[in-house]
Amino acid sequence: MAQKKYLQAKLTQFLREDRIQLWKPPYTDENKEGGSALKDLAKKYSDRLECGEQEVEQIMEEIRCKAVERGAGNENYKTTGMATIEVFLPARLKKDRKKLLETRLHITGRELRSKIAETYGFQENYIKIVINKKQLQLGKALEEQGVTHNAKAMVLELKQSEEDVRKDFQVQEEEQNKAEQKEKRIQRTKRGLEILAERAETVDPETMPYLEIANQTGRSIRIPPAERKALTLAMGYHEKGRAFLKRKEYVMALPFLLDADRYFCECCEELLDTVDNYAVLQLDIVWCYYCLEQLECLDDAEKKLNLAQNCFKNCYGENHQRLVHIKGNCGKEKVLFLRLYLLQGIRNYHSGNGEEAREYLNKARQLFKELYIDPAKVHNLLQLGFTAQEARLGLRACEGNVDHAATHITNRREELDKIRREEKERRSARLENIKCLKKMGYPAHAAKKALHQAGGNLDVAEKILLSNPSMWLGDFGPQASSHGESPSQENIDQLVYMGFDTATAEDALKVFRGNVQLAAQTLAHNGGSLPSDLQLAVGDSSTPSASPSDSASPSDSASPSESASPSDSAGTSSASTDEDMEIDAVNEILEDIPEHEEDYLDSTLEEEEVIIAKYLSYVENKKAATKQN
Repeated sequence: MAQKKYLQAKLTQFLREDRIQLWKPPYTDENKEGGSALKDLAKKYSDRLECGEQEVEQIMEEIRCKAVERGAGNENYKTTGMATIEVFLPARLKKDRKKLLETRLHITGRELRSKIAETYGFQENYIKIVINKKQLQLGKALEEQGVTHNAKAMVLELKQSEEDVRKDFQVQEEEQNKAEQKEKRIQRTKRGLEILAERAETVDPETMPYLEIANQTGRSIRIPPAERKALTLAMGYHEKGRAFLKRKEYVMALPFLLDADRYFCECCEELLDTVDNYAVLQLDIVWCYYCLEQLECLDDAEKKLNLAQNCFKNCYGENHQRLVHIKGNCGKEKVLFLRLYLLQGIRNYHSGNGEEAREYLNKARQLFKELYIDPAKVHNLLQLGFTAQEARLGLRACEGNVDHAATHITNRREELDKIRREEKERRSARLENIKCLKKMGYPAHAAKKALHQAGGNLDVAEKILLSNPSMWLGDFGPQASSHGESPSQENIDQLVYMGFDTATAEDALKVFRGNVQLAAQTLAHNGGSLPSDLQLAVGDSSTPSASPSDSASPSDSASPSESASPSDSAGTSSASTDEDMEIDAVNEILEDIPEHEEDYLDSTLEEEEVIIAKYLSYVENKKAATKQN
C-alpha cells in the first residue's frame, strides 16, 4: 500500500510538471472513458519511474477517474450548491476507504454524522467525525464550522468490530455499552480538566489536587490568568491524549489531541516558546494520523512537522545549546527528533519525494543507533532501586554510562524533591495569608484577588482591600439584604460608640451583612462615610432578588454530559451526586497524568525501529531498481 501511494504521488507530480489534465481529451473522451493517449502516457512515465507499464497505467486510470469525479462534483456544486465531502473510513474496511459524499453545507454536524452512518453502514451514536482537523460539533451547521466543498472528513469508530456485533445480541449490547462508556469518559475527562484548570493557586496542596505548569527544570511558571486556563486545558487534554496513545487507543486519542491543539492556539507565541509541549503535540497528532492509517487525510502534516521543528529550535536553542545550559545534556530530548525525522521521512515518501524521504529516514536510523539502550544496563540500574523509566532516561542523558546515570537519577530526584518542598511552602504561605485576611472579615475571593495584585505581600494586600471595597461586592453586594433584614441594634450601637453616624453605620452593616469589623474598617478608611459605589449598593438592596432556582444556570448544577436522575426529578437534592461526579471527573484526569515529569521523553523505540526499517526498505528497493535499469 505504501509503495502504491508513493507511485501515485510521483505520477501526480509528473502530471503537474507537464501540465497534463487527465479529465480532458485526449485522455478522457466524451463518455468520460479513458482515451488511447493514456497508454502512451503510461509508457512514458513507467520509463521515468523504472516501473512496470501495466502498474503505472492502472494507477493513472485511478487518478483519472478521481479527477473526473472531482470535476463533476465541482460543476455540480456551482450549479446546485451541493457540496462534496471526501470521507475517509476506518482502516478495518481495507479497500475503498476514501469515498465522496454529497451534502448541503447548511445542515448540522449531527445530520452529517447521521448521513455518513446510514450511507456506509455505521451505528450513528458510535462514530466521531474529524473534519478540518477538528472534531465535528453536532449542534452547529457545517458552514459555521468552516466546512467547505471538497473538505476532508475522517470517521473514527468507537466500537471494535461491526462483524462481532452482528454475531450475537449480547455481544452487540456489550459493544454498545463500551462505546457509551467511552463517550462518557470523554465528557467526564473534559469536565475534570475544566475543574483542575480553574483551581490555579487557590487550593490546599495537602487536600486538593491541582494541575501545575512547570518549565524544563520542574519549577512552576507564572502565567497571566487570562492565558493560564487555556494553557492548563491544552496541556491537560494533551496528557489525556498521550495516555490513550500509550495504550494504542488512537481513536480515543485523536479528539483529545485536537482539542489540545485548539487551546494551545489561544496562547501567545512567547509563552509557547518557553515550553516544548506544543512541538510534542504536533508530533503526536501526525503520529496518531499515521497509526490510524489516515495520514492522507491530514493535509497539513508538513506544516505541523515544520512547526514542531521550529518550536524545538526556539525552545531548545540552536544546536540545543539552551537545553544543555538548562539541563546539562540533551540526550533525552533526542527521542523527539528521532520521531520528527521518522515522520518527515514517511510524509516525504507518501508525497513521492524519495530522496528527501531517504535523507530523513537515515537521520532517524542514526539517532536510533545513538539512543539504543543495552537491556543489561537497564537491569543494572533496576538492581539499584531505580525504575525502568528512570533507567532509560538516565542512560540517554549520560550516553549509556551506568555509573553516571545512577548519579544523574539520584541528583534529579533530590532536585525535584527540593523544588516540590519550595512550591509546597510557597502555596502554604499564600493560603495562610488568605486565612489571615478572612479572619479580618474579608471574603475569600477578595483576599485571593488582593494577594495576587500584591504579589503575595499581606500588608499590601490589606491596603488594596481597604482602598477598594468594591472588590468585596461579590459576597457583600445588594443581595445581602434580599430578605429585608435590618442590622441588629447592638451592632449599630457598636459603630455609633466608635464615633460613626447612626444612618451611615446602619447602611454599612447592610452592605456587609452585619459584619461590624469590615463596616468599621471601611468607614474609618473613608473618613466616616461609605464610598459612592457602596452607597449605590445600599440603594439597590431593597429590590427583590432572584430565588435560588431562578439564579442557577444549567452549568451550576450539572456537567454537560449529565442528566437529571429519578431522584433529582422527585425533588431531592443532587448536590452530593454532583460533587461525587466532579471527584470522579478529576480522578479520571489524575490517573492518566504521569508521575515522572519527563515521561514524554521516555520511549523504548521498539515501534520506531520497525517503521524505520520498513520505510528504508521501500526507498532502498526503489534505489536498487533504478540501478538495475
